[in-house]
Amino acid sequence: MMETRQLRIGMIGLDTSHCDAFAKLLNDDQWQHHIPGARLTAAFPAGSPDMEMSISRVGKFSDSLREQYGVRIVDSVAELAEQTDGILLTSVDGRVHLEQFRQLLPYKLPVFVDKPFATTAADAEQMLRLAEEHGIPLMTCSMLRYAEELTQALELTDRGKVTGIDCYGPFYLEETAPGLFWYGIHCVEMLYRAFGAGCSHVTATTRGDHDIIVAEWKDGRLAALRGNRVGNTRFGAVVHHEKNSLPIDPRKGRPMNAILLESILEMFRTGISPIDPAESLEIIRFIEAVNESREHGKTVSL
Repeated sequence: MMETRQLRIGMIGLDTSHCDAFAKLLNDDQWQHHIPGARLTAAFPAGSPDMEMSISRVGKFSDSLREQYGVRIVDSVAELAEQTDGILLTSVDGRVHLEQFRQLLPYKLPVFVDKPFATTAADAEQMLRLAEEHGIPLMTCSMLRYAEELTQALELTDRGKVTGIDCYGPFYLEETAPGLFWYGIHCVEMLYRAFGAGCSHVTATTRGDHDIIVAEWKDGRLAALRGNRVGNTRFGAVVHHEKNSLPIDPRKGRPMNAILLESILEMFRTGISPIDPAESLEIIRFIEAVNESREHGKTVSL
């Protein structure tokens, strides 16, 4: 367990808006959502040359972190790890997470891996195995998992059990992160926050700019995901209890990334992830199954 002194946080992969968001939460002590007790002190820029959305943003976010938040930009993962207490692995390209995680193994630091954890179940399984073998605390998720209204709905005790959930949001596509690995993963995370692990099979229907996925759990519960590539770009959900149903607006309440970051810092201090690794792995397998079903429209078992 780490001391309660201020944690020195390192960041790998400066190619996503999440970099600025985390930096502001940690380093801007005048902001109303500032999170005390930790500071982003150093970052290593990394980008994927074959992913325009990655490589084109490295310089922008490197400059922003250095000039606005006083973050030191270092030349290697080793230099970063040697002077920090925990790592935010924020590379937007899930394909590179396994290799970047491998480089961190000798340092035994707790690591948060931003979504998508990986783009294959094989990579995800290997990362979790390496973390266990080397005694490295590891956590991964989308910030949508921490939407305040979702948490409140799931904590209600007077409306009976959660019997279902319908999630919706933008399902933009990115060639290097197939199918739901890009934006669809946010809806999947909301689903798993509500249901936990235990999906039996999925069926996806794709029609042009829209997808509908129906997932059945082993206990018979059903969930639906609706993805749009045109029109509505907001995320949301409806949680179905035995006694009624509640709409969820992730934009309401405290910022999701602030609640997520508090959970990450707690994991850095205690070494205990709040998310079961088996659930994190199943999420990747779930997306692989959905992607397969999207190709031919048939039901796919996990």
